[in-house]
Amino acid sequence: MMETILVLGAGTPDGVGGAIALRFAKGGYHVLVTGRTLQKVEATRAAIAAQGGSAEAMSCDVTSQQDLDAVFDALAGKEMPLASVVYNAGNNSPVAFETLTAEQFEAYWRVCCLGGFLAAKRAMPLLAGQGRGTMLFTGASASLRGKPNFAHFSAAKGALRNLVQALAREYGPKGVHVAHIIIDGVVNGDQVKFRFGDYLDKLGEDGALDPAAIAEAFWMIHSQPRSAWTQELDLRPFKEVW
Repeated sequence: MMETILVLGAGTPDGVGGAIALRFAKGGYHVLVTGRTLQKVEATRAAIAAQGGSAEAMSCDVTSQQDLDAVFDALAGKEMPLASVVYNAGNNSPVAFETLTAEQFEAYWRVCCLGGFLAAKRAMPLLAGQGRGTMLFTGASASLRGKPNFAHFSAAKGALRNLVQALAREYGPKGVHVAHIIIDGVVNGDQVKFRFGDYLDKLGEDGALDPAAIAEAFWMIHSQPRSAWTQELDLRPFKEVW
């Protein structure tokens, strides 16, 4: 029986979430790709289908319990074992602290942290009930340290990291592999190409993370034998200053 992978925050085929979806589909899984913009995740679904893979697309706001319930109800209706849930949802933009509002602070926290909590509340009982499966979370350099103009993002991603550690310790003994993958550097994806193309050019060859290479790391962690699990992995370009 084919198993299912759920990617929350899949985006387009040229981003991190889309690349992860494509890699897992290549590995033989049925992939449910979700995101706030159906048009973007539909493009990822079409890319998977073009490669001979199995996928479907749904719109989902990860901060909405109703949307997440609809996604997990759809999974239950497929009667396919759930092999993995990938939480890749996030938002980021520099905001000076003196102009940062409470509403902005909460909005970033809701996407970067609360959504991960809500998704885990639905996913963990299913995976623990099976006694196997993975839940993988996308982190950032802000998960480890705060920087000027990114107080909101660092607070949210740091909170997510601690949530993931708690889940890993609680559900690891139940057979669920929970891991946090830190992306430390600029991703050579569609959003950065569109907004900061000149900056990518200045980084030079392999100066930014390739989404397909990131996806390989997610696949590797998902495929690990349980005698040697990775809880946290950091990824950065070879020339990144850290």
